[in-house]
Amino acid sequence: MKKEHRSIPLPLRKIASVSFRSRAYRFLRALFVGFILASLVNLVFSWFFFTPKMYRISKHNSELIIQYKILQDKIDAASRRLDEIKQRDNTVYRSLFGIDTLAVAGIYTPYPRSKYSHMESDHYAPLMIGSWHALDALGRSLYLESRSLDQLQPMAKDKELMATAIPAIMPINRQALRGVDRFGWRNHPIYHRFIFHKGIDLGSPDGTPVYAPGDATVVSVNKVGTGRVGYGKQVLLDHGFGYRTRFAHLSKILVEPGQKVRRGELIAEVGRTGGVTGPHLHYEVIYMGQPVNPVNYFRKDMDQADFERIIESANSVSFETEHGTNEGL
Repeated sequence: MKKEHRSIPLPLRKIASVSFRSRAYRFLRALFVGFILASLVNLVFSWFFFTPKMYRISKHNSELIIQYKILQDKIDAASRRLDEIKQRDNTVYRSLFGIDTLAVAGIYTPYPRSKYSHMESDHYAPLMIGSWHALDALGRSLYLESRSLDQLQPMAKDKELMATAIPAIMPINRQALRGVDRFGWRNHPIYHRFIFHKGIDLGSPDGTPVYAPGDATVVSVNKVGTGRVGYGKQVLLDHGFGYRTRFAHLSKILVEPGQKVRRGELIAEVGRTGGVTGPHLHYEVIYMGQPVNPVNYFRKDMDQADFERIIESANSVSFETEHGTNEGL
């Protein structure tokens, strides 16, 4: 005997389907509302309290600030140390060799702001940009000191020759000095306009002896002069190591091109040839092709007796006998 399968009436199946969808909808709605409430709670909580992630970010930022401050302290310490080296370079090393402070064009000019523009939108921009400014300035100063020490290195190797070659004495006797016209820009007494004065003018009577300020080779002489303009009669000496000296407005020249002269040796006499208003010696010191202030090279510890001893020594011993051909200069 077969069992009869009783089917669920259609209205009941519809009711069951609607009930299931209703429960699913309520569940999803509750889930969505719960998610929103959890987000609001998390937002409120994070507003007043740090979440673990925010705590880690905050800790990391604090460590970065500390590291930047440590970096700034190290930059400041390095800058102070570099300033000490620079001070010794300018007041000890360069004074010892009698040379001017090295100047590099634009070395102290800050980089343009555009170099740091990519950091300006950052919350810590003042701290970051300030550190980079200091680092860049330190780098430029290091480059300058590196160039300076590179320049001094060959001088230190040949310091004995250089000690006698550098133009370190005044080219005329101080007792004959009647005044000094300074190095640099000045209103020219003849041309009546501002002209860069490449040397100093040492006022002294006609015929005052002019002495070589350091061991050198005579590069050129002009015994004729050029009328009432220009340098007139002049002598150019090459001391080696990048140094040359010029002596102008002379009345008499006592050396010839190619001649070796010793510090304190008589080379000419003061005059008034060329563009002058009175007798004086125009004296230039030229280093690496650029005029520098001769006053910086005068030995400030030399008295009159020391000067006279140098002159006497130069007159008693010829340059060739003392140093041979001196091809190293």
